[in-house]
Amino acid sequence: MLVGLIVAGGGWAAWTASQTRRVPVYRAEIVKAYPHDIDAFTQGLEFAGGELFEGTGQYGKSRLRKVQLETGAVLQEVDLPRDVFGEGITVWKDRIIQLTWQERLGLIFDKATFETTGRFRYQGEGWGLTHDESNLIMSDGTATIRFLDPETFKVVRSIRVSTPEGQPVDQLNELEYINGEILANIWNTSTIARISAKDGRILGWIDLSTIRPRRAIGSNAVLNGIAYEPTSKRLFVTGKNWSELFEIRVVPVR
Repeated sequence: MLVGLIVAGGGWAAWTASQTRRVPVYRAEIVKAYPHDIDAFTQGLEFAGGELFEGTGQYGKSRLRKVQLETGAVLQEVDLPRDVFGEGITVWKDRIIQLTWQERLGLIFDKATFETTGRFRYQGEGWGLTHDESNLIMSDGTATIRFLDPETFKVVRSIRVSTPEGQPVDQLNELEYINGEILANIWNTSTIARISAKDGRILGWIDLSTIRPRRAIGSNAVLNGIAYEPTSKRLFVTGKNWSELFEIRVVPVR
């Protein structure tokens, strides 16, 4: 079981001592750095079957791609329509599902060919996407995480993410599901939250403030992208327009 959670650099100051008093805090150590396309505005990151997939954003630049971990080379890629802003992705069986930001539109791709095979609609904005054994798991920038049926895309249930004191935690962005927990980037911070997939309780914070790329482009070049490789049990993170993707180790601070 993964132990650890993130606490962001700039964002950490916003969390008071009372808000984190009963929540474990962890830090991240770099195990290895890999090349990452600095032009990729990373919105979604996921391993599936040993392959690394990435979704990128921005109007006119949004893409879905398969990437070689060791070199950062793009092995396969498809452009999204120019009038949508790509967001989180997840791989469900033989399909890749990608959200869009404000268009309320989900796109479905064939995993092997990257051909578009369907579309679906949802309420609110699309931010992060992952899945457990039964459902897709979606964030929309609020403190609410929704669980969707992967065939009908109807909401099955939802959880409200909050601290032990009951304070809601919003700005939940890119997601990764690991062993009953949801890891979530907190937008515009260097913090990842560990969230109970059962009831939305914050289980810990992971501070990634020491994880920095050699180069980054733009004011939005913040941490965004979490991927877990289940066979090797390795955890990876990157950011928007970062020059590296990092394998990390999570260790307790207190």
